[in-house]
Amino acid sequence: MSTSEHSPPGLSMLDEKFGVRLMCRNCRDPVPNIIEDFASGDYVCGDCGLVLGDRIIDTRSEWRTFANDEGDDPSRVGNAANPFLDGAQLDTVIARGGDGGTGLARDLNRTQGRATTQRHERNLVQAYKDISALCDAYDIPKTIVDIAKQLYKKVEDDNLQRGKNNDAIIAACIFLACRQDNAPRTFKEICALTKVDRKDIGRTFKFLKSKLGANTGTTSSHDLIARFCSNLNLDQETWRITKLLTEKAKDMENISGKSPLSIASACIYMASHLIGDGRDAKAISDIAGVGEATIKTTYKILYANRRDLLTPDIMGRSIKASEANLVIP
Repeated sequence: MSTSEHSPPGLSMLDEKFGVRLMCRNCRDPVPNIIEDFASGDYVCGDCGLVLGDRIIDTRSEWRTFANDEGDDPSRVGNAANPFLDGAQLDTVIARGGDGGTGLARDLNRTQGRATTQRHERNLVQAYKDISALCDAYDIPKTIVDIAKQLYKKVEDDNLQRGKNNDAIIAACIFLACRQDNAPRTFKEICALTKVDRKDIGRTFKFLKSKLGANTGTTSSHDLIARFCSNLNLDQETWRITKLLTEKAKDMENISGKSPLSIASACIYMASHLIGDGRDAKAISDIAGVGEATIKTTYKILYANRRDLLTPDIMGRSIKASEANLVIP
């Protein structure tokens, strides 16, 4: 049998040379009627019934789910590997249900968990759950959550958690992660989030910073005002004026000893009143976590230097800006 005699129409000699065709040796039809019988694993000629091949592999998608509850589950693989855990993570987990209420599956699941899961891994999984739950409560981005998990894993791998409060370590990791992602939170915000004492967080933060060599940088007033203005429902004009005020205020000699948090709060107080949409010290104190007296004391310094601060650049940011709107301390 020559190739040209039995070549399907439309195929050149080159296509025939490099192509692979399955043909029934009885029928010799150039366009064979081949049936793939996956139930028996055979290739069968549909015209004469001759078995052309056996033990074929079904390459179609397997849409059956092997979960306890049969349903539309197109998943063909297991869970994705967790980059924050060690090992191959290819363990088989015994389901808790499906034993007719005898409790045998639950006991087997518990026994398997004790036998296969190491204490180190259990601690990591629980810590990761706590970090995710805490960050979700404050709508902290996932990038910060992942950084916090990486920091905690370093602590666990280097065995730095010995003798330390685990809640304080988690709080310090979240605080460090926020700084590293240029979205710093104040100690008071982390305290309110984790219910851990501020002194414990501060001590743990300094300890981890020295041991891990983490590059945390410093928190400036500019890093805080955007979030504070948003929480106080202030408009963009107020935010821009506050930003310029903080840049000018940080270079003043009289205010050099104040914390960035105090400067940011006082500048928000000043900018909001400057455009006639003032916020009282108590409202700013509740958002920023700074005492009312501290805000008013810092604002007093700003007001005394208002001639240097309220430049034409700042006053031109809003048509509502007027020095007469400022509160006299």
